[in-house]
Amino acid sequence: MINVSFEKEGGRISRIFASSRYPSEQKGNVFYDSQITPKISFDNEMPIKLECLHAVIAFRPSHILLSRDVLGGKPIYYDSSGISSFKKRLENPTEVLPGEVVKIDYSGRVIEKRNFRVQEVFEKYEIPVEEAEEKILRAFESHRFKNACIAFSGGVDSAFLASIYDLPLLAVTTSEEDRELLLEASKKVSRDIEILKLDENKVLDTLGKVSEIIEDQSLLQLSIAIPLHFVFEFARELGFSEVVLGQGADELFGGYKRYERLGREELEKELIRDLEEIGNKNLVRDAKLSYASEIRLVLPYLSWDVIRVAVSLPVDLKVAEVDGRRVRKYFLRRLAEKFLPGEIAWREKKAIQYSTGVAKILRKWFSRTTRDLGF
Repeated sequence: MINVSFEKEGGRISRIFASSRYPSEQKGNVFYDSQITPKISFDNEMPIKLECLHAVIAFRPSHILLSRDVLGGKPIYYDSSGISSFKKRLENPTEVLPGEVVKIDYSGRVIEKRNFRVQEVFEKYEIPVEEAEEKILRAFESHRFKNACIAFSGGVDSAFLASIYDLPLLAVTTSEEDRELLLEASKKVSRDIEILKLDENKVLDTLGKVSEIIEDQSLLQLSIAIPLHFVFEFARELGFSEVVLGQGADELFGGYKRYERLGREELEKELIRDLEEIGNKNLVRDAKLSYASEIRLVLPYLSWDVIRVAVSLPVDLKVAEVDGRRVRKYFLRRLAEKFLPGEIAWREKKAIQYSTGVAKILRKWFSRTTRDLGF
């Protein structure tokens, strides 16, 4: 998390108070949340040259530079009073858009904006299937961890990561059925797992807190954010400082149910659209939760090398026709099957809000609350 406040005198910024808190970092006059240390020389081409999810604030002699990656993975806002990872810390926040560079002078005036799109950073190219598999595996294996665990769901995304990384697994759920599935799946990937059992009271007691953290009150966002919040808090209690998530696999490899009904051209467009919107729909929420828990997120599927390969794969390899039915994440499942038991590689897994039972609890609470209010 990064926070910057301005003190002004005579219409100019006279003093700057800036701070960062893990997982964000500071190096000299640069504050950032980024897997790679940003170089000032990247300047207004930062979204192209800094090849990772990032939010960067750099104080230069003539201006302040703000940069955000093209996926919008890390939130950053600004106004005349300062800059922050959270809207609520500012009076009239303006969002730095995905792929945007903003330059602000020391009177607080925006002097330049430049924006890059996903297609400019991730250009498609021809790649044989075998080479695609090798590049993805090399990208996964290039990650180095300090003190990490894997948020495990029992589905192919997290199980594939568990087969590659020798890290403990962690999960939360309200469902006894889900708990048994998690225990069984963890044995099949030969990893230890810690499971935090939640109940309705724990879920509802944290509703207000999580809503404030993610700065969103929608039922969908809260039903995903609450189990993630408990995952991050549980990880911290157990002494971990990093959590590995499988975010991005659905957007890159065709995992959503709605993809099944789309034709080839429609699917191509939808996959690009979902990748462009992954920040505001998913990653910003997760980043804010990680800031609140002081946990570093590691997202192997969203490393630049994996994305380059994924966007270049034919959509027929993502949602494939197999024995008269459409199989989502076909390429990923076929690759994962080389490392996992087939029943896990090809298993259909519910989204976190449904498998954990949190969505059911929230829908019940929402229905009861609206009824009591006379709606």
